[in-house]
Amino acid sequence: MDTLILSRIQFGANISFHILFPTITIALGWLLLFFKLRFNSTQDGKWMEAYQFWVKIFALTFALGVVSGITMSFQFGTNWPGFMEKVGNIAGPLLAYEILTAFFLEAVFLGIMLFGFSKVPNWLHTGATVLVAFGTTMSAFWILVLNSWMHTPAGFELRDGVVHATDWMAIIFNPSMPYRLGHKLLASGLTVAFLVAGISAFRMLIGDRGASVRATFKTAVVLAAVLMPLQILMGDKHGLNTLEYQPQKVAAMEGNWETQGNVPLVLFAIPNEETRENHFEVAIPNVASLILTHSFDGVVPGLNDFVAEDGTKMHPPVAPVFYSFRIMVGIGFLMLAVSWAAVYFMLRKRRGVEGVPKLMLWGFLGMTFSGWVATLAGWYTTEIGRQPWLVEGVLTTAAAVGDVPPSMVLSSLIGYLVIYAVLLVAYISVIFYLARKASNKTGETLWAQLKPTAPINQPAE
Repeated sequence: MDTLILSRIQFGANISFHILFPTITIALGWLLLFFKLRFNSTQDGKWMEAYQFWVKIFALTFALGVVSGITMSFQFGTNWPGFMEKVGNIAGPLLAYEILTAFFLEAVFLGIMLFGFSKVPNWLHTGATVLVAFGTTMSAFWILVLNSWMHTPAGFELRDGVVHATDWMAIIFNPSMPYRLGHKLLASGLTVAFLVAGISAFRMLIGDRGASVRATFKTAVVLAAVLMPLQILMGDKHGLNTLEYQPQKVAAMEGNWETQGNVPLVLFAIPNEETRENHFEVAIPNVASLILTHSFDGVVPGLNDFVAEDGTKMHPPVAPVFYSFRIMVGIGFLMLAVSWAAVYFMLRKRRGVEGVPKLMLWGFLGMTFSGWVATLAGWYTTEIGRQPWLVEGVLTTAAAVGDVPPSMVLSSLIGYLVIYAVLLVAYISVIFYLARKASNKTGETLWAQLKPTAPINQPAE
């Protein structure tokens, strides 16, 4: 493998590891705020117990996100110098805005969230939670502004082959930014919903039926049931936007080779780029046209339209985009089915969390990190689907890679993979360790440690 392929694999590995952690912190910050506001309004100790448990996981996740983000940013200089040389006038300020408006908020006020409950006024502790939650969202905003601009660049001009900004509002609010941001924020909410539901289910399965655990499980399930339909609607809007600005990506997602109407929705196939066809195709007639054009006979672009006369393919590699898209959608519909089924059991005979079958608790435990899988699948769909462009229509991936010996890239890639594997196992192990440790304490004991002079008030659900 040459430097280009190895550098792409290395950056893909780095960003795959990094994206796991902001995906959690973005929404978990707001869920912590919900727990704190519920405690403020009810003085019910179960909400503060939930807050104290999940803020530890938030801090752990934030730390890993920061560390992995630093190593990822180094690669702009070591592996992809052409990127900053070409578009640094736009990428540099956007990355700086993310640090100035988001990272500082999270770093400064996280300490108050972790250690300040009994040391600062309640309003200040709540305010710190607000600012940290806001900071995580602003961080996502600026990163997705840059990423969206790379997909749908706007507000710039080329001078001597270098990109210069001409309209920052057009750059920030580029055509795909609202859809990409909304899709990512909802994905973060779903990731956290199933993480919280899965860990809460684990605690219930090992015998912890405390009010805090039941409250967090119920909150997470309802959150997932509400967000998943919204994500389906946002995904549809995002897909239509992609069809307009990146039709070759949509063609790869659908496995559609010829531009035509009445295009079927391919549920499964094995795309073959050599013969330009799908093998073992299982499809529903006309449905792809209906989804993408809202008409059964609507015309959907085909991959064969994106091949130059000399045979050069100006479309992404089909198989990874095709399969990753189906993994993302499949997990999404599984999330919808599981969350709605759990809500049904909770409403049935008004039994609440106690009405959820044990088998379904095992299901939630198994889907604890399902949001990660769906997020990575969606990320691969959108990023591989951009190839061969790094910045659509402006800079190709091949033109941005640095002149680094393949052996050097390979050695650093192996080092990254080993370290990331160890860190990922450690992270998951620590989460379950904290869950087991918390389940060994009663809510009354923990609440007494947090606020010795406060009355205990934990009514039944």
